[in-house]
Amino acid sequence: MDFTFTEEQQAAAEAARGVFAGVAPDSVPSPALTVGAVADGFDRALWNKLAEADLLSLLLAEEHGGAGLDAVALCLVLAESARVLARVPLLESSAAAAAVQAYGSKELRSDLLARAGRGATVLTVAASGRTGHDPAELAVTARQEGPEWVLEGVQTAVPWAYDADRVVVPAHTAAGATVLALVAPDGEGVVLAEQFSTTGERLGELRLESARIAARDVVDADGAWEWLRHLLTVGTCAQALGLGRQVLRMTSEYTGKREQFGFPVATFQAVAVQAADRYIDLKAMEATLWQAAWRIGSGTQGALPVSGEVAVAKIWASEGVRRVVQTAQHLHGGFGADVDYPLHRYHAWAKHLELSLGPAAAHEETLGDLLAAHPLS
Repeated sequence: MDFTFTEEQQAAAEAARGVFAGVAPDSVPSPALTVGAVADGFDRALWNKLAEADLLSLLLAEEHGGAGLDAVALCLVLAESARVLARVPLLESSAAAAAVQAYGSKELRSDLLARAGRGATVLTVAASGRTGHDPAELAVTARQEGPEWVLEGVQTAVPWAYDADRVVVPAHTAAGATVLALVAPDGEGVVLAEQFSTTGERLGELRLESARIAARDVVDADGAWEWLRHLLTVGTCAQALGLGRQVLRMTSEYTGKREQFGFPVATFQAVAVQAADRYIDLKAMEATLWQAAWRIGSGTQGALPVSGEVAVAKIWASEGVRRVVQTAQHLHGGFGADVDYPLHRYHAWAKHLELSLGPAAAHEETLGDLLAAHPLS
């Protein structure tokens, strides 16, 4: 396997590092000290900088003002964003726009993509279903009535729901198909209720009560939701990788300076072995992420469907990011819980990512089913 990045992918990562260089992970009140949301909305100033650097249009074609790059480039940028806990809907908006580009009508692409690439239109995705455990597409029903679709159901924990111009909502039809409806949060028949993440960010419970969506704002192409779900998943794995790298870096710096018995604690075998185990976790997260992102971006066929690669990436990311932050807290001692030090924020974000990815055991079961259906020769 060759995981060498192209010049364009490396340039995107370099541009992201420049944009995120001045972002402080403690720029909002600590979630440990805040009742409710840590802020009213996302970081608009940072959002505008991302737009100016053309990082919101990475996946869009040149005709829509984009760079025409792939999922690997997006994941490189997302990993950089997670290092500083960037409070922007970069993953959700980029993935939703890419899905519209790949599966939407010409009219929808023309109306939406250029504005999304400039950051003028903010998109998000309802991907958690009714409870966070059931398939998202089963939480909402959709039926077509003339020039409109009527949606009924509930989606929980929608990120940036109060800031988005459109929420991409997967819904199932009576025939068993899945459509993607672009719903305005302030539209008729749409109700938002506040929820809060472990990060302290405001989420939204989206209730659709006979919400009517124009047919032009509905994507009914086969495979659209599966492709979008996979892209969201590898993007979340990329955030877990970027966060884990930063946490291990913080731990290395701390244990290299903290002394016991006249020696840096990093020189103690017990400390070094734990840090080495977490480094191995990160390398496994990295390899499985790039494999899955490459499959999605290139469309290359493999021995298993792309969902197999995505399942492996989720297994490592959900388990790995938890182990990295737990070890970091342990090696920092009481200092890791100090709300004046940013590690506790990384722990809260890691927990949110772990919950978003779901339990590794469920992904292992999915992988087992795929292996049974596609035996490797």
